[in-house]
Formats: sequence, structure tokens, C-alpha cells
Amino acid sequence: MAVMSQRPDTTVSGYRSRMPPFAWMIVALLLIGVPAHAESVDAIEQALDAFHNAAARADFNAYSDLMTREVVFLGTDATERWQGDAFRAFARPYFDEGKGWTYLPQERRVDLMPDGETALFDELLSHARLGTCRGSGVMILEGAQWKVAQYNLSVPIPNALVEGVAQQILAFEQGPPGEADTSADAVQIEEDVAETSQPKSGECRRKRHKTNTKAGC
Repeated sequence: MAVMSQRPDTTVSGYRSRMPPFAWMIVALLLIGVPAHAESVDAIEQALDAFHNAAARADFNAYSDLMTREVVFLGTDATERWQGDAFRAFARPYFDEGKGWTYLPQERRVDLMPDGETALFDELLSHARLGTCRGSGVMILEGAQWKVAQYNLSVPIPNALVEGVAQQILAFEQGPPGEADTSADAVQIEEDVAETSQPKSGECRRKRHKTNTKAGC
């Protein structure tokens, strides 16, 4: 009597699977990684929420603990860039007086990097006076805690308004009328005046005593 060998059942819902065994292992590993990724994103979201809540409560210690030692904070003004202790020194006096800042997250996107210990984020925030703002930056995992390594706060400008706002900024940066004119024509005039005020060749060749500079004429 012939004996038929029994092979493992490789059918799924009545269909024979054509996927080789090692492929199933890869799929299983990917499925295992999905919960870990979701947990990391949730932890980052919680850290950012705690960061904003600490600022709103003017809780300096909690706020500082949620930042890396050399955190970089970029404010809405082009001149505002603080790093590490410089930002903490800026924020502390306000917090000590109970004057924090309240930005309420409305939307947020978190992108976890392949190393699993770095993430990029961007979020839309609501502010009572500034309206819609945007925060973006970098989160780093230190031990078991996600911390802010960089935060960039900005105020998005609708495309329909951006040209007018840009012109206002340009006028502000140039300063009010009457201040030093840095236009090309003004610079050329100053150079011409400076050139005509210099003594001509052959004039005023006397030297001051014990110096190598020309005496005034």
C-alpha cells in the first residue's frame, strides 16, 4: 500500500498560499513593529502636550525638564534664537512672575525616524492674541523620556496677505524716514564726499612728531 506524505497545510481560506515561509517571518516582524511605532508616537504627543501645559502654568522646572540640555528655540522674530541655558535664562523671569504662555495644539504630525530615537514634528497652535501659529522641531529620546531638542515658533501668513505683510516687514527693517540711508545712491554720495575731503596728491606731507601719520591741514 502506498503511503502518502503529509505536508503542512499552507492554505488560507481555501486558497493555497504562494508566500514562502521566510516571507511570513518578515510580515510578522513588521506587524510586531507597528505597536512599538504607535507607542513612540503617543509618547511624543504626550511630551509635547506636557511641554505646552507647563508653559501655560508657568511651571519652569517641568518646562525645562522637557527640553534637552542644548535645546534650540527659535522665536517669531528673526533675531530670536536661543540655545540651552540662554533660553532658560530668557524664560525663567517670566515664569517666576507667573507669566507663562499659552499655545493650544489644534493639529499635529509626528514623523518617527528609522533609529527610533529621533522624531520630527509640526503642529498648528491657537493663541489668544496671535491667532493661528505653527510650531515645528525635533524630539530626541533620552533614556525613557522624549524631549524637545529644537522648537521653531512661527506665525503662518495666508498667501493672499503675504506680499503686504512682507512689505511692512521690509519697511520696518529699513527704519523710519530720517535714519541712515543705506541705498546704493546714498552710499555712493558718502563715498564721493569722503573722496573729495581727502588731501590731493602732493599736499600736506608733514608728519606729526614721533608718528607716521600726516598732520592735519
